[in-house]
Order: sequence, then C-alpha cells, then structure tokens
Amino acid sequence: MSLKVFWEVVEIKTKVASVFPFIIGILFSISYFHEIHWGLTLLFFIGMIIFDMSTTAINNFMDFKKAKSQTYKYQENVIGRERLSPKKIQWMILAMLAATLLIGLVLSIQTGWMMLLMGGAVCFIGVFYTFGPIPLSRMPLGEIFSGVTMGLGIFAITIYLNTIKQQVFHLTLDFAQGNFLLTGQLWGVLALIWASLPLIFTIANIMLANNLRDIKTDIKNHRYTLVYYIGSSTGTVLFQGLMYACYVTILIGWLFGIYSWPILVVFFTLPKISRNLKEHKKSLPQPSSFGYAIKNMVLFNSSYALGLLLCIVWQLM
Repeated sequence: MSLKVFWEVVEIKTKVASVFPFIIGILFSISYFHEIHWGLTLLFFIGMIIFDMSTTAINNFMDFKKAKSQTYKYQENVIGRERLSPKKIQWMILAMLAATLLIGLVLSIQTGWMMLLMGGAVCFIGVFYTFGPIPLSRMPLGEIFSGVTMGLGIFAITIYLNTIKQQVFHLTLDFAQGNFLLTGQLWGVLALIWASLPLIFTIANIMLANNLRDIKTDIKNHRYTLVYYIGSSTGTVLFQGLMYACYVTILIGWLFGIYSWPILVVFFTLPKISRNLKEHKKSLPQPSSFGYAIKNMVLFNSSYALGLLLCIVWQLM
C-alpha cells in the first residue's frame, strides 16, 4: 500500500474535524482556566490523530464489507477500487488501535482515572460508530454521536489534561473500600460544556451534509440515517439552524462572562457563512454540496480559535 493510498484509506484531509476541538480546547484552557501542560497535550494529540485515522479506516472497511452496490464497492470505495487486502486493512486498524490504547494508558497513569473513563467512552463510541451488526452511522444517531464525541469529548479531554492542578473535574477510586468520588468545579464544567457547543454543531453538520448529499446511495446500501427519517427539506433547515446556533452560543457565552469581548470577532464570518448556507441549499444533492459544511466548519472554528487567542492577548495587556 502506497502512502498516498494509506492517506486515502484514513481520509487524512478530514482530520481537521478533530484538530479544531483540540486547538480550541488548548486556547480555552489558557483563556478561561489559565493553565496549560504542553507535554501531556502533545502526547494526547498523537493518540487522538492515530485513533481518528483508525476509526475512518474502520468506516471505509465496513462500508466495503457491507456494500450492496457493486459499483460503490469496487469503483467508489478506496479498498475495492485499489484492490487492497482486507486482511492487511484489519491488521493496520488493530495496530493503530493498540497504539491509541498504549498512549491512553500512559496519560491515565499520569493524570488519573478520569482520563481512562473519558478516553474509553470516546474510543468505544468511535469504534462502534461504524463497526458491529448495527453501526451508529447507519442509524439516525450519527450526527449526535459524531458531534458530541468529537466536539465535546476531544475538547473536554484536552481541557482535563491541561487543568490537572485545578481538578476542574476529577475521579478518585478506592478499591480497598469500594468507594469512588467524583468532584469538580460546577461553573467551570458548565462553561466547558457551553464552549463546546459550536464544535458539536459544526461537526454534526459535517455528518448531516454528508447524509443530505448521499441519501439515495445510503438507501441503496441500507443506511437509514437521520435524513431518511426527517426528509431532505427538514434536514436542510436543521443544517442551517445548527450553524446559526453557533453564533447565538458565542453571544450568550460572552454575556455570561465565559469569553472576553474579543471573541465577538467570530461575527465577521456571519455574512460569508450565510452565503454558504444558501449555496448549499441550491447545490443539493450534488456532490459539491458537502464542501459547504467543511468550509463553514473551518471558517467558523478558525474565527473561534482567533477570538480565544485575542482574548488571551487582551488578558495579558
């Protein structure tokens, strides 16, 4: 397998969806909690990218195995098109999952049980998103699980690793007494969850845009996604609503003191994103429609990251 084909199997171009929660998690840790630990952060980044690649490889592998359309299986799916060995793909996936597990154990030993719990939950959802007799991606749950797992999961783990001194949330286990204690900062956790909402919405929109585009193909391959149940028209309205909800979240967060005023820089992207939403609606169900979800996610989250960076600079002045 060439490196070019490997990058296609793991869809390296889509990893931006996991990088944004990571970057914004770092910036939010600094701007809101004023704490950062670069060593733990770098190690987590490596594990996160490896796991993200493994879940994408599982997705392509399961789509290949379960495909009902021979055209899709041998002309569109990279495994069939490139005549890759399914066994080698399986071993590649297992190797990446093993590397992820090793990194997760190292981080858990250094930071505590909460890392093992959160990391395990994210990995469980990530694997069974496309694996198993009834994968989550083939149900009307894909948008919820992808958005929450990446938008909140990666974001929360990044903040957890960077706030271990403050223990914004912490789990203590006493096996001798059979007790556990979950502690944390109520307002800190609520601020964390609120700040993750734009990430959840924009990542969920990627899955939603994919399902809006592929509704006919999905039905042929027995993939009954959310769009199948609510219809393309309602799905398009939901796609637009989630995007506009990102701006509402930022505005309310600023009013309640979660962000400093420089975060309002995100509103400069509103005219462009509004145009993208209109173009997305016009282009459905053409393949080009999916690109607008990526453009909106990159544009909004880049401005979100910039806004947090400006907040940090403002705090230092």
